[in-house]
Amino acid sequence: MSGTASNAPAERVIGWREWVGFMSMVLGMFMAILDIQIVSASIAEIQAGLSASPDEVSKVQTSYLIAEIVMIPLSGWLSRLWSTRVLFTISAMGFTFFSLMCAGASSLGTMVVFRALQGFIGGAMIPTVFATSFLLFPGSKRAQISILIGLTATLAPTVGPTLGGWLTQAFSWHWLFLINVPVGAMVAFNVWTFLDIDKPNPALAKHFDLIGLLLMATFLGCLEYVLEEGNRKDWFSDPLVFDLGLIAAGAGIAFFWRMLTRPEPLVDLYAFRNANFAFGCLFSFIVGVGLYGSVYVIPLFLGRVRGYDSLQIGETMFVTGVAMFASAPIIGKLSRVLDLRRMLAVGMVILAIGIYWLGQLTNQSAFWELLIPQAMRGAGTMLIMLPVNQLALGTLPPAQLKNASGLYNLMRNLGGAIGLAAINTVATARERVHTLHLNEQVTWARAGAENMLTNLTLAMQPGMGENAHLAALKRISLMVQRESLTLTYNDVFLLMAATYVLALPMTLLLKRPKGVGAGGDAH
Repeated sequence: MSGTASNAPAERVIGWREWVGFMSMVLGMFMAILDIQIVSASIAEIQAGLSASPDEVSKVQTSYLIAEIVMIPLSGWLSRLWSTRVLFTISAMGFTFFSLMCAGASSLGTMVVFRALQGFIGGAMIPTVFATSFLLFPGSKRAQISILIGLTATLAPTVGPTLGGWLTQAFSWHWLFLINVPVGAMVAFNVWTFLDIDKPNPALAKHFDLIGLLLMATFLGCLEYVLEEGNRKDWFSDPLVFDLGLIAAGAGIAFFWRMLTRPEPLVDLYAFRNANFAFGCLFSFIVGVGLYGSVYVIPLFLGRVRGYDSLQIGETMFVTGVAMFASAPIIGKLSRVLDLRRMLAVGMVILAIGIYWLGQLTNQSAFWELLIPQAMRGAGTMLIMLPVNQLALGTLPPAQLKNASGLYNLMRNLGGAIGLAAINTVATARERVHTLHLNEQVTWARAGAENMLTNLTLAMQPGMGENAHLAALKRISLMVQRESLTLTYNDVFLLMAATYVLALPMTLLLKRPKGVGAGGDAH
């Protein structure tokens, strides 16, 4: 027994400098993901501050996400060219600088430009952390590190509305961006000073594929615009959405052909030949649908139906973040003794049940009614993230990790983008149906509706006088709208839950990485 132990290769010891550098990278990733959602609960205040219309102000969020999606797959090539240390430092410094510029923006145009630059430069921080965790830490530490990264990646968009709402209420919307400045400066300093795990490869610059980069940016940028704006502009009936959809399709075909035929591709798509990585990316996509979809729909319900302000929305949604944080250590221990594929399946079931439960909303649903389903959503998401990270990236050779990490994270963001587009499309259609059906029930032929109108008119008459009847009609109209929205959001949640149920059988197609989640020693 002792002889076996003595013959085993010694694992690399991680010193305090590397720990400080890596934890700073994790904090940088948290900031980059957080900024996708931190503005969501404060969009009305930003709209007022920039004198923008409701349709225009959505570009503050869209521009960041589009630019970030373009950078994520490019980051693998850049980290090989410059090294992880240099790329992450530049990314953190650029993110910090453009956060400061966003805080000082005085018009919508300048805000959109600065947000795009903030998302593009900061986007490199996200996949770089995933690749570094597999390059830096030995196999026995990877489960715990995957829990840390999974918690960060899922907690950031969940607490984004909470933190954003609190900052806006306590100070102003400018602090949504100012808070990044001291943290970003510290991250850049620590990574540059304490972490140096690989060397640059300047020879890659000779094979830089400018055409490939332009094709990728055109494909992802146009695709993201179509997904974000399509529903609001009635999809392809809008000339701009139609044209950009055609451009995205053409650029996408050309991009994939170029990446598969070049000897030194900008983005190496051959990682998808690894079945675990391919299915892991698919599950990452599905996680993005639930993660970003829930964070989008719940604030809409709380704001439009319950009338909550940004701080109240944030406080109600904080439950999910607490559940993630509380469940992370337990899930980390379970990963040492359970098959990761079974953990993934259990997480899918818990998440599906939690989202299905959210699909039982009423116009009175508030913090306590949402407590358990939100906690289940948080725990279920964490149960999915750890196995998916390990199953997708744990079977790849080190040479493919940087590039594959970018593709893996891209799939999660694309899942969020495509999921939000589907959610908006379904919500628009279902709201029309529910409004039509409810209006059919509120007519002069319905005694209940007529009695309610009479009672409301009498109740409002002392203060409204002759206008009481019109005020009562408006009140009933608002009640119909409220019920229609509630039923619509329930339909959306039920559809999201069905997505996880349908994806559940795919867990059987995954292979278990050797020595990871095998029910034994995780070495």
